[in-house]
Amino acid sequence: MEKAYRASWNLLREKMKKERKEELALVDETKESDIIVVRGQYDHIENVFEALGVPHTVIGPEQVGDIPLSSKQLLLIDCPGYLDNKGIEKVQGFVRDGGFLFTTDWSLLNVLQKAFPGFVEYNNKPTGDDVVKIEVLDSENPLVKGVVEDKDTPVWWLEGSSYPIRILDKEKVRVLIKSDELKKKYGESPIAITFTVGGGRVIHMISHYYLQRSETRTERQKMSAEAYAAEKGVAAAPAMKSEMKGLSLGEVESAYSSAQFFTNILVEQKKQVKKMESEQSEQGKKDSKKKKGK
Repeated sequence: MEKAYRASWNLLREKMKKERKEELALVDETKESDIIVVRGQYDHIENVFEALGVPHTVIGPEQVGDIPLSSKQLLLIDCPGYLDNKGIEKVQGFVRDGGFLFTTDWSLLNVLQKAFPGFVEYNNKPTGDDVVKIEVLDSENPLVKGVVEDKDTPVWWLEGSSYPIRILDKEKVRVLIKSDELKKKYGESPIAITFTVGGGRVIHMISHYYLQRSETRTERQKMSAEAYAAEKGVAAAPAMKSEMKGLSLGEVESAYSSAQFFTNILVEQKKQVKKMESEQSEQGKKDSKKKKGK
């Protein structure tokens, strides 16, 4: 799947160059200090970032309570999300002040239920090691733009003992991605959800962001990865063809949907930062005029 992520990232970049240039420019502005990944034992978001070449900083869960965090950063917490009380308090303040938080799997119980009670909870019906078909529910939300398009039928991996998401506040929590297979097997359909707290945003997904395996269920998914590039309207250059060699359409499709989801999150976070900076600049100008008026 690491190879599939690299291939999907090259494909996604080529597609964004054609259709979303300004958003790709935001992604390319990313510095190591912009993305903080809290290392986990089971999920490995940092592996995906390394495959994609996305700058980031990795810290241990024991460091969260002590390091300075800025609302201009994107904080990602790998499963299992074992934070101490000081870390939980730091996460609460980070989001309320305008930060973007992305969590996976057991962080539902270990972070979200502690830091933001009353929004979502674990339904106490752990999954098996499984793969389920996903469906974008809120296609108008920019967080899931392009995750599933046209012929796409991606499947996402569920780690054994993943925690299904039960929504408690149905007015404030929005389901971004769902799976009817997940609901049938484990009682809840949400794959990815989001809600706001203060000036910030929380995004959570069941299982792991790093999809360590996929499945080819249809004849289409058994086709070559180059066929998927053609579906996306991207002519595979020699380097991309080499990266895709030996990969199936289904593998790249799943990795592409995952890479697109993260890219959307990063783009929306950077847009919010620019909005905050613009508002602060305008306020500074107003304050300066008031002082001069005195």
